[in-house]
Amino acid sequence: MNVDTVARLRLIAAGLHTTLYAEQRLELPYEKVWAVASDLAGELPHLVPLLREFRVPPGDADRKHALAVGPLGLRTGFDVRLAPGWCLMQSRLVVGGMAAVPEGDGTRFAVLGAARPAALRPAQRVYALGGGRRARAFIRKVALRAAARP
Repeated sequence: MNVDTVARLRLIAAGLHTTLYAEQRLELPYEKVWAVASDLAGELPHLVPLLREFRVPPGDADRKHALAVGPLGLRTGFDVRLAPGWCLMQSRLVVGGMAAVPEGDGTRFAVLGAARPAALRPAQRVYALGGGRRARAFIRKVALRAAARP
């Protein structure tokens, strides 16, 4: 059975009981959408409000170690898996992901965010109050930035 990347991200979101998950069909070509989503160093700081910088080493390897820098200079390491239509980022405390597949002349795009340790799940439920709204806002930002690309 071949599961597309969006369906795979949806399964991970269900398994993590995440409260920050959304998927949407965008009226933009896959190439433009994925160009934004896969440009982690250049685009993530524009897409994630509490991220000042996301340092990713150059190269074509699909597994990388990145460094996230918050607005106050706090640093967290992330293991990143990046492949066409697929991005999964994990730190000690957080899991984040994006997936995209072509859908007709548009793109189905999904995003997730979750607390990693079970001990943080109660905090995740509190965070859930606006999780869907934040996930949809993230998708809107991706679409706006993709639409602005030549």
